[in-house]
Amino acid sequence: MPPRDNPTARQARLGGELRKLRERAGKTAREAAGMVSTDQAKISHIEAGRIGVSADRIRRLAVFYACDDEPLIEALCAIAREHRGQHWWDSYRGVLAPGFLDIAELEHHATHLRCLQPVTFPGILQTEDYAHALFAGAIPRLPDEEVQARVEHRMKRRAILEGDSPPQFETIVHEAALRMRVGGRKVARAQLEYILSVSERPGLILRVIPFTSDDFIEVTQTVMYASGVVPQLDTVHIDTPFGGRYLDAAADLDRYRTMLGFAEQAALTPEESRSFIHHVAREL
Repeated sequence: MPPRDNPTARQARLGGELRKLRERAGKTAREAAGMVSTDQAKISHIEAGRIGVSADRIRRLAVFYACDDEPLIEALCAIAREHRGQHWWDSYRGVLAPGFLDIAELEHHATHLRCLQPVTFPGILQTEDYAHALFAGAIPRLPDEEVQARVEHRMKRRAILEGDSPPQFETIVHEAALRMRVGGRKVARAQLEYILSVSERPGLILRVIPFTSDDFIEVTQTVMYASGVVPQLDTVHIDTPFGGRYLDAAADLDRYRTMLGFAEQAALTPEESRSFIHHVAREL
């Protein structure tokens, strides 16, 4: 099977974690290849996520790397056992850019999500009309079918909060997001009313940073911290005008945990936040 041209973020993460284990053990790619009876080029492809690796090989490599962290090993094996077509977002492959599939996959596998939003609401908390207004306002303009596919995909992402075991979801939005009249007054008001209703769900915590906060928090980027099934698989997603970036270096994870902690301290309590949102909705 030829190498993948565009591995998913999750496939690349599996390979990256195997590379970290190898480097921590002080082993070369050539030595790893000898251990599993393959060539050095194939190990390089595995570590880049360009080709798959079996759970059996992961376990053999873990022994070779002297890694006895069974929860991590099993988590990596679980990724290896996944296959294309088993999840709903796979139906959008070739329809939407890979980044849309990657974010849905990240949310699906997260055990805890923390978001910081400067001027919009989190994608999985948006109404259909609000999401449509955001995508329809893109420059250059998107074709109608592209806008509709993006909106449909965004609405399906809500499924993670509607299942039997939804992840804990904490989001901090700036007052600017509340006052942006995305789609006009009616759409903006409906969005505020919707987020008020979902904020009452168990496991969902919503906080607002008001303009009057004395603590400046750098919130020019949309940040999502997704906790994995083991801490080593935690991931930060940064949304930029040029596409999403995925960070997993220990220093980056620590930095964004600290940022989110400061943002939480600067925000209103969940109860105060709901009252504040209700007040803004009444003003529209």
